[in-house]
Amino acid sequence: MANKVQSDAKVYSKGDPEKETAYLDSMSTQPVYPLFKHNYQYVLQRELALGLDLKGGMNVTMQISLDELVRKIANNNPDVTFNQALVNADKLQADAKTTQKNFISLFVSEYEKLNPTGKLAAIFSTKDNQDHLKFNASNSEVEAYLKDQANTAVKQSYTVLNTRINQFGVTQPNIQLEQSSNRILIELPGVKEPERVRKLLQGSAKLEFYETFDNTEAYQYLINIDNLLAAKNKTAKTDSSKTAATSTKTDTAAKAGSLLSKVQKNAAKDTSALANRAQQASLHPLFSVMQLNINQGPNGQQLGQGPVVGYAPLKDTAKVNSYLQSADVKAVIPRNLKFLWEVKPIKDAKEKVFALYAIKLSGAQNGPVLSGDVINDAGQDVDPKGSPEVRMVMNSQGAEKWRTITAEASSGTNKKAIAIVLDDNVYSAPTVQNEISGGVSSISGNFTIEDTRDLANVLKAGRLPAPAHIISEAIVGPSLGQEAISAGITSSILGLVVVLVFMIAYYNRAGTVAVVAVIINIFFLMGVLTSLGAVLTLPGIAGIVLTLGIAVDANVLVYERVREELGLGKSLRIAVADGFKHALPSILDSQISTFLTGLILFIFGSGPIQGFATTLMIGIITSLFCSLLISRVIFEWMLDKGWDIKFSNPWSSHTFKNANFKFVKNRVKFYIFSGLFITAGLISIFTRGFSYGVDFEGGRNYIINFPNKNVTTEAIHDAVDATLGRSTEVKTFGADKISITTNYLIRDNNSTADAKVRNTLIQALNTKEATRISDKDILGLSKVSATVADELKTSAIYTVLFAIFVISAYILIRFRKWQFSLGAMIATAHDALLVLSFFSLFRGYLPFSLDIDQAFIAAILTVIGYSINDTVVVFDRIREFLELHHAKTDNPEEVINQAINSTLSRTIITALTVIFVLIVLFLFGGDVIKGFSFALLIGVIFGTYSSICVATPVIVDFGKKDLR
Repeated sequence: MANKVQSDAKVYSKGDPEKETAYLDSMSTQPVYPLFKHNYQYVLQRELALGLDLKGGMNVTMQISLDELVRKIANNNPDVTFNQALVNADKLQADAKTTQKNFISLFVSEYEKLNPTGKLAAIFSTKDNQDHLKFNASNSEVEAYLKDQANTAVKQSYTVLNTRINQFGVTQPNIQLEQSSNRILIELPGVKEPERVRKLLQGSAKLEFYETFDNTEAYQYLINIDNLLAAKNKTAKTDSSKTAATSTKTDTAAKAGSLLSKVQKNAAKDTSALANRAQQASLHPLFSVMQLNINQGPNGQQLGQGPVVGYAPLKDTAKVNSYLQSADVKAVIPRNLKFLWEVKPIKDAKEKVFALYAIKLSGAQNGPVLSGDVINDAGQDVDPKGSPEVRMVMNSQGAEKWRTITAEASSGTNKKAIAIVLDDNVYSAPTVQNEISGGVSSISGNFTIEDTRDLANVLKAGRLPAPAHIISEAIVGPSLGQEAISAGITSSILGLVVVLVFMIAYYNRAGTVAVVAVIINIFFLMGVLTSLGAVLTLPGIAGIVLTLGIAVDANVLVYERVREELGLGKSLRIAVADGFKHALPSILDSQISTFLTGLILFIFGSGPIQGFATTLMIGIITSLFCSLLISRVIFEWMLDKGWDIKFSNPWSSHTFKNANFKFVKNRVKFYIFSGLFITAGLISIFTRGFSYGVDFEGGRNYIINFPNKNVTTEAIHDAVDATLGRSTEVKTFGADKISITTNYLIRDNNSTADAKVRNTLIQALNTKEATRISDKDILGLSKVSATVADELKTSAIYTVLFAIFVISAYILIRFRKWQFSLGAMIATAHDALLVLSFFSLFRGYLPFSLDIDQAFIAAILTVIGYSINDTVVVFDRIREFLELHHAKTDNPEEVINQAINSTLSRTIITALTVIFVLIVLFLFGGDVIKGFSFALLIGVIFGTYSSICVATPVIVDFGKKDLR
């Protein structure tokens, strides 16, 4: 519904962004959802957000002013050589063609050129930083210290920017640090309002400390404000009734052409509930959108203690602000009172609710009682009880003032709080218990470790003011292009249809029940993802469809069991009941083991790993609910109606029924094949390596003005991919430019590399008439860092290893034999190594990308999840057969082989349903997700192979004595 309104706005505006914004603003409070009459603002907040690859957004380049930082550390030293070196370094860094050195190295180099015998320690070693920088430090030690401070400043800038972006309501922004530079590149999905973004990002990080009013002192002012607003409403209502007759005649013609009048023609009449809310808003304008800080005590309601005066949901904070900032309201409150919101919502609230603080302004200027530039250091710590807290160290000047402030705040019985405020947002407001001398303070509260880390960064932001300035901005289109998006979505839907058709073709009427369960599962899955604020990307769409493909596994397990029960001569009703009963252990074991994998990935992973884990866990829960409950309810209903439920068609009724393949006997052949493949792959990995994508290696970003204004991103891909690599990113940039990011020769540190890449790019584009350019058409070049940091790569490896260990432990508990755990561990590692080996061995030889990128991380994790799921199901059947055939005359190898063959139908059918989806994605999903779908395709094939041919033989070879 939100998309429909946005489409209507585009049609109405005919390309005029101001008209489009006006249309959307006019629709914000109008009902647009037919069934429940939800307004546009409501549905917009609850739509499934789209990532940069699907929706595009805004690209902003921000530059951190390290020259200002260096001046601040040197206490604005007037030394002529020092200041000239800063000017020279700034000029050199501005010219990307001249050097790739960072700013600090350039500054030190320029200073030593101007003054070869000069000592930087004389400039930078001060009383405040003497613990880190001695007065006799060498220039190289000073350089190392300045680099550390510069890195800290950039990280602090990132923290501040990230907080502001989150408040802006943007989900999953892309933030990169430009290599050898002090620039941060930011992409905001779905944002196309430059003025709002400028105001959001460019304000300086202003850290301040304020005294506060207690709620008992400030609440009366809120009551006065509410009464004032109510009186104004009453006056306005009286005036409007007097002029209603006149205005109706004069306004009719004007309203007919307005946007609002067009909407109101379709608006429903107010219900009594709406009328009551309108009356409440008229009588108590402020308290209809904000709740006072009142608690329920033993003697009834009483005012809450502390500086918090009220609470409001996120959607109402703007309304509260408009009331508090009006001229009439400011006239009835003291000049030294200001209201500010807390930066984070209240924990455990059903919706995002923010606390409003009463801030006391100090001095003749009505400002803070202390500014943040007095802080020398801040860091995470723990109190004597082991709870997280923040340790804050001030300089000598700040320490003395802080002692006075805390002495006043802690005097008397009613102790006051000091609010820590960054950019007019309250980060913390601890109550001062005692006078604090010496300048070292501990800030405690209901903090998590993440809270203390963020607060420490905020406090340090005041000590190292490094302003961030926007140096370029542009609206960017989706990175995939409309053709790629359409191809991906179409192929995903087609793949899902193929799976559903196959289920009906193979399982007859029972297959239709699985289809209904899967369709219901889609609604559950999408609903939960939306409620969690997940962001949908193209690989995410493919991953969801894959999850749905795997979701039929539970139905397949049940149906295969029902077919076995029917083969034993049981009635249809009993066969269905026993089928669900006997399939349940296998279903739960496989899904719990896969869920544990997802849980570990979610807890210890980050970025795309966490996103994948979230979708995986949600998919497992909704799939289980639909497969076990919804399907069972439908079957019971059909049986009560007396329907004849078929679980197969004539052609599928005997598939794999009498299978007797010698899997265990041929295990040595499987060992040899896997061993040779993995050995060849490891050799290739250590010699040839991998082809890494831009997000793993970073790259060079070019902004190009194409003479052919009708050129498409797909045409550019066709021209450059063969030369620069298929991982090249192409997207629209602004109204008439294109952004191209390539990792071609990114590891080449030769001074001629930039020129070589530039010439190669021009030559590649000029192979096609539609994409021809000249050197002057390249408007800008910058080197960008990898979006996947080294920490993420390391985290991914350790997280996967830990997940394999935990799953092995779970299997040991469930199956009571260490051989099963060993088999699962080896099979999972085997599948990951096979996929990695394949990508190294065949890179450059196949006509599509085999890049290692964020999508590949999701693919390899999916393969591991699938492998564990498949292996556990096979193990369940082996355990069942061993329990039934444990006599001395029974040969364990033969029993295990029979177990594998008995579950072969389920193994192959489940694999086929997933493979069908992936083949469709691979063939019709477009070049962009070919590598992703191919990694999944070979991973599923290897996973099915390992469950039967690797995991099981390991059990046999390591448990010949224990299995009897």
